[in-house]
Amino acid sequence: MSGKLAPVFGGSMKLRRLDTFPDLQDGQCRTMQARDGRQIRVALWPANQPSPKGTICLLQGRAEFIEKYYEVISELRSRGFAIATLDWRGQGASDHLLSDPLIGHVDSFADYGRDLSQFLQEHVLPDCPPPFFALAHSMGALILLNNLPRMRTMIERAILCAPLIELAEEQRRTFGIPLRQSTIRRFTRVMKWIGRGKKYVLGAERNPLSRSGFNDNPLTSDGPRYDRNRQFFIDFPELAIAGPTNSWVLESCKAMKMLQNSDFRADIHIPTLMITASTDTIVSTDAAEYFAKSLRAGHAVSIAGSRHEILMERDGLRAQFWAAFDSFIPGSG
Repeated sequence: MSGKLAPVFGGSMKLRRLDTFPDLQDGQCRTMQARDGRQIRVALWPANQPSPKGTICLLQGRAEFIEKYYEVISELRSRGFAIATLDWRGQGASDHLLSDPLIGHVDSFADYGRDLSQFLQEHVLPDCPPPFFALAHSMGALILLNNLPRMRTMIERAILCAPLIELAEEQRRTFGIPLRQSTIRRFTRVMKWIGRGKKYVLGAERNPLSRSGFNDNPLTSDGPRYDRNRQFFIDFPELAIAGPTNSWVLESCKAMKMLQNSDFRADIHIPTLMITASTDTIVSTDAAEYFAKSLRAGHAVSIAGSRHEILMERDGLRAQFWAAFDSFIPGSG
């Protein structure tokens, strides 16, 4: 990075509970004002060695926040990389978009793309060491993929964890019936047209803390990591969001539909590795693996036994992720 980063931890944008990872105390928390005036939280960490191997742009999934990735950030830095990350608009410590801060909303999926582009132009390119790599999870992967054709001069390689290419069948069930994604898209378009775009989608959770508990959670089979992430919501409820709006679902379905365009896929030239979870009930593993095969430089690796949050899984499963990462990202092994 250009110059030493001075830690900045004040105000609502501050990084919470850094004392649990003392090696991350040298990071910097920033506020990025998006072009529409929304405040976006950005965090940067320098590499922890004199000759950085590059920068990892860490892009979260829906309802996530920077603090959730402290362990991952520490592991990436141990491999010699600087880190640049942000909370997407509408979640974490970035501006939430509705009067009820728990509702997960976005007006247009393109807003995420504009925030990503601004983040890269204003914070990553001028202040972080090249080359630049992307590590994106779930919704973050969908945002990245929608913008990847325009980023071939910025991003060298991309790793996508459990990417949101298509919703899993379990997420498309309404009244016990698995709906087509096109049906969900049409339904939410009607809801938006009749003025319910900013209301919870049918069946959405109103509470960010799942009532099912660890045994039935679809995210991770690692108890301590599940409890750690849940505790963040309890201790810092301002970081949390619950279910999505009709508008969010419509916009994400439109973004997923764009990926099905063969001309769009042909425009993606950046080497891309998709790491899927074999027991994922949030996103479709089959759709992600098929998509990877359709790319010019796409590859897919499946981790048997992993649930949706691969980076929050048991150590044995995470070791498989890190082996794939080290093989794909130059200089990390």
